[in-house]
Amino acid sequence: MASITMSPSIPCDNHLTQERHRAFREKLRTFLAEHADPIAEQHEAETRFPRELLQKMGREGYLGVPFGAQYGGAGLDPLSLAILIEETSRCWGSLGIILAAHIGLGSNPIAMWGNEEQKQKYLVPLARGERLGGYGLTEPQAGSDSGATLTSAVLDGDHWVLNGTKCWCTNATEAFSYVVSAVTDPDLGKSGISAFIVEKDFPGFSFGKKEDKLGLRASATGTLIFDSCRVPRENLLGERGQGFKYFMQTLDGGRITIGAMSLGLAQCALDEVAAVLVKECLTADLFEHELRLAPLAEMAVDVAAARSLVYEAAITRSLRPRWTLEGAVAKYLASEVGMRVSSKAVEMLGERGLMMNSRVSRAFRDAKLCTIGEGTNEIQKVVIARELLRTLEA
Repeated sequence: MASITMSPSIPCDNHLTQERHRAFREKLRTFLAEHADPIAEQHEAETRFPRELLQKMGREGYLGVPFGAQYGGAGLDPLSLAILIEETSRCWGSLGIILAAHIGLGSNPIAMWGNEEQKQKYLVPLARGERLGGYGLTEPQAGSDSGATLTSAVLDGDHWVLNGTKCWCTNATEAFSYVVSAVTDPDLGKSGISAFIVEKDFPGFSFGKKEDKLGLRASATGTLIFDSCRVPRENLLGERGQGFKYFMQTLDGGRITIGAMSLGLAQCALDEVAAVLVKECLTADLFEHELRLAPLAEMAVDVAAARSLVYEAAITRSLRPRWTLEGAVAKYLASEVGMRVSSKAVEMLGERGLMMNSRVSRAFRDAKLCTIGEGTNEIQKVVIARELLRTLEA
């Protein structure tokens, strides 16, 4: 197996104009090589959630990368967050998606729309890594159409009473708090959807089965069940009726992190193939080994293109209030690249690539989620086309 500190790739460091980004990446790689890489395969095989590792990452500040120091975070920019998800996914896909869900979905909505009391109560321990965050949007009848939410919230005195089900929730059972959507005004359509912060111990809140997934085996994915769940009135997040808008903006950021995750998985596959080819000394006669070297070139170009778009989207997020197009483009291309490169890596490594305990087979299984999560790639095409036409109309 290749060392995860190796990273053969076409240079894309023009996006990393500040030394702090390079230093952050190198420190993170060293941490992952020491603490994550040695335990990843066993946790995957046992479908075991990496609680102890997350506690270590919390103490190092990795669980609060984009949040301000006043709330316990590291105060770093969106590009640093993209690097975090890329590098953790390159080492271990399950770890990448756990962090992406915790930071981007379970914590960021509170940072964006929570009041000061909510930030102190929930965001501070989340950013410090003392607690884990989750998210509830998808429902059995409402996969790509989040506006078809049926989970309801009815005000009853000092509490909202929630009824409904959320499925395919990352960090289910492991998180302390969950940001969820529910219909508060059914006659208003999407404008009747609101957002809530729900703690795992609230009365009427329980979990369904843990999903037995193709990939990302060490991450916890499950169902959130609300059976007359009583949520304090003050746990309404932001304004009533603004939940759909909040969740769509949250997905814009989530698409950058899913793109970064895809990028990390593709880089992992490229690392493994390059390491094998170097050992076989195939550079001695380029023409004799052309059929084995050409796919390596294709993989490297794909990874470089994906990295450029993911980093560009992250930088755009720090510069502009809206990055819908950039996020969708990055997510779409990077997730397609993740599938192409990991699939090609399995083919090139033959029986070694097919083994369950190989990095490339794990990357291949993990990469499929990236074409589905945060909006399927078919949805991304619609978003991209819509945004392009809006640009022309402006």
